[in-house]
Amino acid sequence: MSNTVAVKQKNKTINKEGSFLNYLKEFFEVIWDNKMARIGFIILVIFLLMAIFGPMFVSEPKSDYLARLKAPSAKHWLGTDYAGRDILSLFIFGSRSVLLVAFYAAVFSIIFACGIGISAGLLGGKTDNILMLITDTVLTMPTLPVTMVLSMVINVSNNILFGLVLSLWSWAGLAKAIRSQVLVIRNKDFIEASKVMGISTINIIIKDVVPNIISFIAINFISIMKGAIMTSVSLMVLGLVPFRGSHWGMMIQMAMSQSAVLYGGIGPIVYFLTPIMGIVLFQLGCYFFANGLDEAMNPRLRKQ
Repeated sequence: MSNTVAVKQKNKTINKEGSFLNYLKEFFEVIWDNKMARIGFIILVIFLLMAIFGPMFVSEPKSDYLARLKAPSAKHWLGTDYAGRDILSLFIFGSRSVLLVAFYAAVFSIIFACGIGISAGLLGGKTDNILMLITDTVLTMPTLPVTMVLSMVINVSNNILFGLVLSLWSWAGLAKAIRSQVLVIRNKDFIEASKVMGISTINIIIKDVVPNIISFIAINFISIMKGAIMTSVSLMVLGLVPFRGSHWGMMIQMAMSQSAVLYGGIGPIVYFLTPIMGIVLFQLGCYFFANGLDEAMNPRLRKQ
């Protein structure tokens, strides 16, 4: 008897694994069939691989003031900065910091937005009123100026703290959108059935609500990362974040503060434009990838 139960449990596990693998296969097939999403996916994978593995293959940039602001060459493919450091190495090392800050900002924003939006939409009543009052209050405050003040008040010393600062005023709009999504599905039959069966609110959220809005959350995750990169770079260019490292915003700030762009020649121009082009390419990758993300994650939208 125990053997029969074990076999059934094993079969269930295999079926779950198989369905998950099939889902992943279908997901990437849809992404690959969408030309814009395919291009965006390739761009994002390149940036991700560069951030993860790049520092393993490129030596950490070192100062050499005798070789400052050199033009691109065989030794330094993108030239050198004001301190004689290799710009390509700075760009690669900085990509990890840029993506981590954006990732943490998106994670914190999604947590805040989902917690407030789902709770407000599912529970309703006074809970909904209080949470939406808080959300509307946050929405009335201008994001960038408030973030600038927070960055000056809080000592931003690492990527996680930087991401948290960026997320504090970027979740409110998404929270209201998630609440609207939840209001649409909270009276559906499957939600009512779960309530009648006595299933806890936590389980209803995890098993019934989240799967129905996961594609919406994923698209907004990408969008928040895009915004977080622009905000983090802006704060560093303005010199409001005492953050150490080779973040792309720091590269732009140093290029301007050291007057490198005023010296003339191709070296300073490449130094200034390298992080900007990196930001532009990453933004394009996010936009193109998001173009097919909703279709890939929502079977009802897939082309037959």
